[in-house]
Amino acid sequence: MFPYPSGKLHMGHVRVYAISDTFTRYQRMRGYDVLHPMGWDAFGLPAENAAIERGVAPETWTESNIVEMLTTSRPDYYRWTQHLFLQLYKAGMVYRKEAVVNWDPVDHTVLANEQVDNEGRSWRSGAIVERRKLSQWFVRITDYADLLSDISLLEGWPEHVKQMQSNWIGKSQGAEIDFRFCTGTTEPMRVFTSRPDTLIGVQYLAVAPEHPLIDAKYLPKETAQQVLAFASAPQSTQHNAAASKEGMPTGLYVNHPVTGERLPVYVARYVLTEYGTGAVMGVPAHDTRDAQFALANGLIRDMSEARVVVRHAEKDTVATNDDLFTGKGVLTEACGEYAGMDSAFAATAIVARAEKEAFGRWKTQYRLRDWLISRQRYWGAPIPMVHCPTCKTVPVPEHELPVRLPENVDFTAGGSPLANNEKWRETTCPSCHGPAMRDADTMDTFVDSSWYYLRYPDAKNDARPFDPATTSRMMPVDLYIGGVEHAILHLLYSRFIAKFLWRQGDVFGARVDALRGEPFKRLLTQVSTRSHHIRAYRLGKEASVSYEKMSKSKHNGVDPLSIIGEYGADCTRLHTLYKAPPSEVMEWDDQSIIGMQRWLARVMRLVQHVSAHALSTSGASNPVLDMATMTTAERALYHETHKTVHEITETFESSFAFNTAISALIKLTNAATLAMLSHETTHAVGAPVQRYVIERLTRMMAPFAPAFSEEMWEQLCASQGKPAHEPALASIFSAGWPTVDTRALVAEKTTCVVQVNGKLRWRFELPSSALGDAALVERLARACPESGRYLPTPAEIGGSTGQQVRRVIVVRGGSLVNFIVK
Repeated sequence: MFPYPSGKLHMGHVRVYAISDTFTRYQRMRGYDVLHPMGWDAFGLPAENAAIERGVAPETWTESNIVEMLTTSRPDYYRWTQHLFLQLYKAGMVYRKEAVVNWDPVDHTVLANEQVDNEGRSWRSGAIVERRKLSQWFVRITDYADLLSDISLLEGWPEHVKQMQSNWIGKSQGAEIDFRFCTGTTEPMRVFTSRPDTLIGVQYLAVAPEHPLIDAKYLPKETAQQVLAFASAPQSTQHNAAASKEGMPTGLYVNHPVTGERLPVYVARYVLTEYGTGAVMGVPAHDTRDAQFALANGLIRDMSEARVVVRHAEKDTVATNDDLFTGKGVLTEACGEYAGMDSAFAATAIVARAEKEAFGRWKTQYRLRDWLISRQRYWGAPIPMVHCPTCKTVPVPEHELPVRLPENVDFTAGGSPLANNEKWRETTCPSCHGPAMRDADTMDTFVDSSWYYLRYPDAKNDARPFDPATTSRMMPVDLYIGGVEHAILHLLYSRFIAKFLWRQGDVFGARVDALRGEPFKRLLTQVSTRSHHIRAYRLGKEASVSYEKMSKSKHNGVDPLSIIGEYGADCTRLHTLYKAPPSEVMEWDDQSIIGMQRWLARVMRLVQHVSAHALSTSGASNPVLDMATMTTAERALYHETHKTVHEITETFESSFAFNTAISALIKLTNAATLAMLSHETTHAVGAPVQRYVIERLTRMMAPFAPAFSEEMWEQLCASQGKPAHEPALASIFSAGWPTVDTRALVAEKTTCVVQVNGKLRWRFELPSSALGDAALVERLARACPESGRYLPTPAEIGGSTGQQVRRVIVVRGGSLVNFIVK
């Protein structure tokens, strides 16, 4: 995922891009063509706020962070973001309507539901979000139900990310039930319920404050003024509203479609416009929020008045203030003809009756709402629409794109900077050529970042966003790396846009079709990087040291340039990769980075040693080695080398636990140092094996420490007098990734553990060739000196008959033997 230039980059950025760069270098050494580009997600509130902090224009701040790369805030990019908007509009996927929205009172803009956290706060400013009614642009993301069903195709994604997306999309099976008003309108009130088995228990209906019913033309005159005042009062977000008990009677009543009972209709804060129809059935006996609301608003005096219609299948259940039965069970006698049915059977029977009598039907509901993309800020791609008094809303013609942002705008003033810029807004209608006004909203920054990966393969194309053939040849993205915090927002929107373009035929091919247009084949989510947080106390107490997430907004990031200046680029990236695997939090501590410096110094000594003892043969860098002629020390080092190659290759192909890969390289370095530089073993490992091992060690280090490894490779090649112009020797990355000699992975000897009645008694070494031969392993175990102490001597050679081996269990081919003695 490309970075967001809202502040100085910190070690968290170094970590994520070191991961992707390391993987890229490994794949190139394996012979693949790899596209690993860099760009900037440069539009949006964070960049605008960063510019405000520094008192400069957003484009000035943004460009100061960027060299010549793909950048979403440049006209040559957002021209195509606007083109994408028009394609969605032409396909009927974009519409504008008045809606209750999440309003950030600090950033003065609208937020999508996904940008409000569980505490009802803005994802960026942290302010408590308010609810307001505004005309906004939406994208019909809800038309793409396959965003949920196709999650199963994403085999290379972490399960927790797939679950997060599934939960956010929120598929819910239930029924729609129509309640007819006792007087007035002939249109029924329609509610969605996931529990049609509780229909008989309904004691009231509740609607959201934004429900269309809350209108003077529907409300009784005597209650209209109060109800409208309540509904229009400032509201909190969905999160806080869901917990609210506030409400009031509307003065309207409906008839129960089964019992005929007259039920009151309330307006209630806890009912959300975004869920179902914006109206719910109130069943106090079987829903906690319904019970709390009913008690708080006098619908029932206590829980004894709540109508219990479902009981536990195995026992009678009575609703109390503290103990509601909210599960599924068996319907009670209060349900008449449905009494005694279990919940599932009763739901089927009730909905069947509803369908027959035309007051209900089965319904699949999604938690996901259409994507609100309007933003009332300056720093974003202007929405390419024109509002004409005659022609209404008209799209800007393609040949007039991009609609550029005005310059020299006071974006720090209150309200929308573009709405206040009359000169920029005034334009000509593309249809009737009369006077018109530009749309004053900009697009959500997540629109810009939802398609950038498609632009990378064809970033200089001036005629279209990308050439379908060029981009399709490289799609889907093989590996996508980024923070888990993007699991819902960015990844969901990117999946939607990719699927839309796939359906339009702009992205195609067998690999794309196999994933039904999914953009990212494999996803690696790294966890945050934390920095020291020191809290000092007065009165002589010691300061406490803790770690908190590095963030540009918190101004607690560690500057990579200072670390690189002191320790070097390779030491810095090695330290970030070694401190923790991507799946775990990395607590940055520059005190321990010296360990990487010491390791590189040891490798350098090994390279210098091998270079000083150059092979006399004019051989290539891959001398042919015969294990049969090797000394014991050579075979051991050869074995350790190929074991390391195998381990690191597996890491790249599966776990991405680069910390364990670096640990394996350090272990091989230690083994090589002991075998090659120790006085006792200097002559036990010959020059051919020494060079063979160090060349492979250096090549395996190359993806992790590219600059250092390149220098070591140059020294190794120079010591052999090899011409630098040879393609395979021009760079360590041309030398290729080492292959595994599977013969070397088989150890000559292995350790066998011996137990007697399950207790460890001794260990011994046996030939690896004996593994799998249980009888041979048993004989070798009995032949050990320790057997005379722990095992009874057989009777035929004079042993006691009081004890005998009743059973011998050989485990894992011979790595463990358990003698059962009685």
